[in-house]
Amino acid sequence: MKKPTWIVEKERAKRAAAVETVWLFGLHAVRDALMNPAREKLRLVVTKNAADKLAGAIADSGIEPEVADPRRFPVPLDPGSVHQGAALEVKPLNWGGLRERCAAEPGAPAPVVVLLDRVSDPHNVGAILRSAEVFGARAVIAPRRHSAPETGALAKTASGALERQPYLRVGNLGDAMLELRKMGYVLLGLDGEAEIDLATALAEAGDQPLGLVLGAEGPGLRERTRETCDRLVKIPFASDFGSLNVSNAAAVSLYAAGRAGQGG
Repeated sequence: MKKPTWIVEKERAKRAAAVETVWLFGLHAVRDALMNPAREKLRLVVTKNAADKLAGAIADSGIEPEVADPRRFPVPLDPGSVHQGAALEVKPLNWGGLRERCAAEPGAPAPVVVLLDRVSDPHNVGAILRSAEVFGARAVIAPRRHSAPETGALAKTASGALERQPYLRVGNLGDAMLELRKMGYVLLGLDGEAEIDLATALAEAGDQPLGLVLGAEGPGLRERTRETCDRLVKIPFASDFGSLNVSNAAAVSLYAAGRAGQGG
């Protein structure tokens, strides 16, 4: 019996979390990692065609590429990974601590962060990182356990945002939420059954720093996470059957926060 896709992805993420290096793949992800001076690069494997497309980034990075036969690509990627002839072994990025990344700055717009409660699908997290970068979120925050670590699949979905958008993995999400509240953040938990809508809660938050808290599809927010939020809010739908996956809900929420004046 074939395993469901979500189980396969969860097992891949668990394996990735256990190793000290990550293989990024795909032209966009590899190019952006090559151009990131903060990224520790260990090994670059490319086909001749990919090397030509990445010539500028390779030259600027200073790393010596290994040119490989596309029919025998010597990189330990999962079957079905669309590597486009480029793979880069790297160390995970270190974005620093919660306070240094998320503290409000005098004279700047109120910051917005996204908090993910056990969102383990790397494609969802990659899409959220991409939206967070587009809409100017200060950071995406997730627990080290039961969340998607840096993987090639996550980086490819993020389309380069993994190199620029802070992705903070914390020991305990509830403790991080309490720390953000001490820093002046208002925490809004997304819940389809909530009584208040997102726009109303954003208006009430005014110019305070904002944390948008989203749970995994299906289970949603855990009990402690819900209790630590200042408000539970919903995105109104046009029908009783309307729903969004977590990455789409994050994008809508970030856009709404930007329209309400938060973000920076």
